[in-house]
Amino acid sequence: MAKQLKHITIYAGSADNLADKYIQTAYDLGRILANEGRVIIFGAGKTGLMGAVARGSLDHNGQVIGVINDDLNLPQLVLTELTRIEQVSNIQIRQARMSELGDGFIALPGGFGTFYEVLEALTWAQLGHHQKPIGFLNVDGYYDPLLSMFDHAISSNYIYPEHRGLFVESGDPVELLALMDNFTPPKNMNRWLDRE
Repeated sequence: MAKQLKHITIYAGSADNLADKYIQTAYDLGRILANEGRVIIFGAGKTGLMGAVARGSLDHNGQVIGVINDDLNLPQLVLTELTRIEQVSNIQIRQARMSELGDGFIALPGGFGTFYEVLEALTWAQLGHHQKPIGFLNVDGYYDPLLSMFDHAISSNYIYPEHRGLFVESGDPVELLALMDNFTPPKNMNRWLDRE
């Protein structure tokens, strides 16, 4: 039986002038998480998809915890109406704290920061530092090129095939959450270390 993940760490773009379909999907994800009693962990931003997912939850009485590093704790960037904000000294500690607080990770569309965050979560899973599900909310095929790159790396022997099982993806928030709730970590995860 699937166990509902309670705390979801969200990685998401903070850019301005994003297409409505991305903003709406982020807001809808926040609403769904709130309605299901799930808590958002995120980078405390008020712009772009970060702000949209947080507002989607807060507008529906959800809980949202922000983690922000000192150099990004600026009035034009931080959403102050959160359930709780934790301030840390640097982005590496921020990443570690967001990982620690979450039971699973969702990457919404984003840029370098979002790629960095979700690839770090994947790398930590590959190293066995956690066995938490990682989901790509693949809105309108946004992540198709990256997922194709993963497949290319697997076919070129840079990534072991079983590591493809470290993440799930869907363009639909409800389906993605169901996949994450039912996630089972892949087997033979130590093969790349043991070289058997």
